[in-house]
Amino acid sequence: MKVIVDFDRCESNAVCMGVAPEVFEVRDDDYLYILDENPAESLRPKVEEAARSCPKAAITIED
Repeated sequence: MKVIVDFDRCESNAVCMGVAPEVFEVRDDDYLYILDENPAESLRPKVEEAARSCPKAAITIED
């Protein structure tokens, strides 16, 4: 699985970080960082929830 963020849409509101902090982080500079672009399959439920929860629909998952 590969996590993709459309940074043109992302508002760095940290909803995804709240759901999957192993994969997403909003730092002090107020930008979102992907900590792991290819997370373990065990994190799929969290990553999928983060994608669904994103208010700007900026997160997609590729298999």
